[in-house]
Amino acid sequence: MTIEPSVKMASFGPSIFSDLKAYATAQKQKGNVLIDLSLGSPDLPPDDRIRTILADESRKPEAYGYTLEGTGQFYEAVANYYKRRSGVTLQPGTDIVQTMGSQEGLVHLPLAFCNPGDVVLTTNPAYVAYEAGITLAGAVPYYMPLRPENRFLPDLSLIPDAVAKKAKLMILNLPGNPVPAMPDDAFFEKVIAFAKKHQIIVLHDAAYSEFYFTGDRPFSFLAIPGAMDVGMEINSLSKSFSLAGARVAYIAGNAGMIAVLKQLKSNLDYGVFNPVQAAASFALDRAEEITGRLRAEFRARAAALSAGLQENGWPVERPEGGMFLWAKIPRGEDDRAFVFQAVDQSGVVMVPGSAFGTEGKGYVRIALVQPVPVLKQAADRLKKVIV
Repeated sequence: MTIEPSVKMASFGPSIFSDLKAYATAQKQKGNVLIDLSLGSPDLPPDDRIRTILADESRKPEAYGYTLEGTGQFYEAVANYYKRRSGVTLQPGTDIVQTMGSQEGLVHLPLAFCNPGDVVLTTNPAYVAYEAGITLAGAVPYYMPLRPENRFLPDLSLIPDAVAKKAKLMILNLPGNPVPAMPDDAFFEKVIAFAKKHQIIVLHDAAYSEFYFTGDRPFSFLAIPGAMDVGMEINSLSKSFSLAGARVAYIAGNAGMIAVLKQLKSNLDYGVFNPVQAAASFALDRAEEITGRLRAEFRARAAALSAGLQENGWPVERPEGGMFLWAKIPRGEDDRAFVFQAVDQSGVVMVPGSAFGTEGKGYVRIALVQPVPVLKQAADRLKKVIV
């Protein structure tokens, strides 16, 4: 029989990530020793206590039924976490919805609020899942450029009024992937005022909020007055608690918006495995004890790699948070050619910035997913790369 993909599948072609992985695998098969800094998957294991709870709960015969949604324990843990860490008051029963990882939540969320042809304000560069969600909803992206002259924050004043009037949703990610830019109160206050003026829903992706390198607590969009009126925040336990494979996350914020998402979710899945929810609840309840170790490690990694690259002539700044370096390549603008050349000549695997949008041309994203000594070795190896 003839198998024909849908018209929409034309928007989901092979990505640079697949090409890069295949190329790196071929190099490994030739005997080359690689330092893979491409995938943003935490290399540090979860806290021992989290693993113990997951194992113990998995042994219970009653653990294997459908959960249908988040447990009361999980929602209470999220609300308590926000109150302790960010001073934000959330009602567990109405202000939070659980998702099967933030990727799932991000891809499905535009379906809940956007009609075909609606405009979604998203950044350029941006995490690739945003584009997938916009495409599935049949919405139209409007790209807000992230440039060094504006501290890699979107300049809302550049959005034309005609675009703002059509916009239904704005997606932000700070500190982000691929750009680890840090916002401040003033920036989010502008976002809230803009959203209220144009009746736009704001979604802040806070996946890296616990990886802050200055200050004493994570920075939450919901902590800014007025944020709960216009938007939501999605957060995951993947990075902050090294639970990437467990696939558990949540969206918190405006109760009316959360109600719409709960309705959508009730038609999509039957909930997260109960032992994962129990382990996640424990992690959130002890965030102060658990995240400090991971944060200190990623702070040290960011400092070591940025210093090493600077010594080699790379125009890169030490980030204030996140788990990536966003680095301008030292020679030329062809970032795609550069990363393949880097694999050949140095064995260091990175992602070209243009994979995340046209504004990423000339940059690379480097994931801080190796210990400090290995990152120092990577910086030294990159001196060999000649394009």
